[in-house]
Amino acid sequence: MSNKSGYMRQIYLEGLISNRSPTFTTSTGSVLESAAREKLSPEAYAYVAGSASSESTSHNNRAALDSWQIVPRMLGGVDVAEFDGSTTLFGGKKYQTPIIVSPIGVQSQLNTDEADLATARAAAELEVPFCLSSAGDRTIEQVSEQVDFTNPVGDEEGGSEAWFQLYWPSDDKLAESIVKRAKAAGYTALVVTLDTWILGWRPRDLDQAYNPFLRGQGLAQLLSDPYFIATYCPDGKLPSKEHDNDAFLQVCATAVSLLNPGISRSWSELRTLRELWGEDRPLLLKGIQSPLDAQRGLEEGVDGIVVSNHGGRQVDGAVGALQALPTIAAMCRQRGKTCIFDSGVRTGADVFKALALGAHAVGIGRPWAWGLALEGQEGVSKVLKGILADFELCAALAGCKSAGEIGRHMLVKRGENL
Repeated sequence: MSNKSGYMRQIYLEGLISNRSPTFTTSTGSVLESAAREKLSPEAYAYVAGSASSESTSHNNRAALDSWQIVPRMLGGVDVAEFDGSTTLFGGKKYQTPIIVSPIGVQSQLNTDEADLATARAAAELEVPFCLSSAGDRTIEQVSEQVDFTNPVGDEEGGSEAWFQLYWPSDDKLAESIVKRAKAAGYTALVVTLDTWILGWRPRDLDQAYNPFLRGQGLAQLLSDPYFIATYCPDGKLPSKEHDNDAFLQVCATAVSLLNPGISRSWSELRTLRELWGEDRPLLLKGIQSPLDAQRGLEEGVDGIVVSNHGGRQVDGAVGALQALPTIAAMCRQRGKTCIFDSGVRTGADVFKALALGAHAVGIGRPWAWGLALEGQEGVSKVLKGILADFELCAALAGCKSAGEIGRHMLVKRGENL
């Protein structure tokens, strides 16, 4: 157990000693976003910030979170220095914090030098699970070899570990190759994203005709895959961007067509992934919002559901993700399965609300992306430490001695009397 709220005291002391304000410490998304926008190219900023069509789903995510209000309790004998923020996932594995680093692709737009490696290192140091995207700019092997993930598969204590997020390619043999690589490299959980078999209508990107994948970014997993190279590259060799740019871009277009084929997978195919991944490591479905889909997934034997709408980036006019959480979380808990919430989370209070409505853990996305853009690994670390401190203080001040004490009884709907 470690005191996350101590980060607040550290900030004050460092400011006192140095007699200057820190570069940034806040977990307030709008502040970080504004600072990152000034540093990033217009295309990169729009890609990360944008959502589908009118962006109403993104707004609905925030509205759903803001529609719940915390009811603090006093004189509970809480000692913030002893606050226990740990959570248990996958039927018995303990993690030191209740947050997850959600997968975000094309991180080279945000940090050219290290990209996914910077994010993974920050997460590992804080014992926050890191989820590598299929659309990453560093390969499965590079991340596992260059980042110190200390907890092997099967450890009772989790936290400093890597998960792999799969965009399920249309070629079954390619899917098999990628999944086997992740398994061989020691990734402890497979998170299958279901809602991106075709990209949503994203005006911010369309207005600039900007698709980073067609330029070779975000394709490290495919462009390093032996099966992909042997099957889809001329003469079984990956073309050099420097010496044959046209051939390279054609290969990139092929890779994109495999990741976003415009044809959805079906429930009957899920068993194949389980067989490839094995029964000994958790398999989760990400992008679930309908309780009917959650029920079907649980019936198919998955280990967890990630309640998410991709941060509003896919379906316009959809429900705020938090609206789907209570019902799905209850279904997961009744079956002894894990429920993770993702989409719209910006503050410690957001984490608190999601836990109160039944989530076992909460995914953080865009906030750390802005931190990555501003200060690389250190920026990601500051954002994660800020959210953890904010959450710990919020929970303790609300009367909780641990994350496990947070429950639905501590929330009220906006406008309702107590």
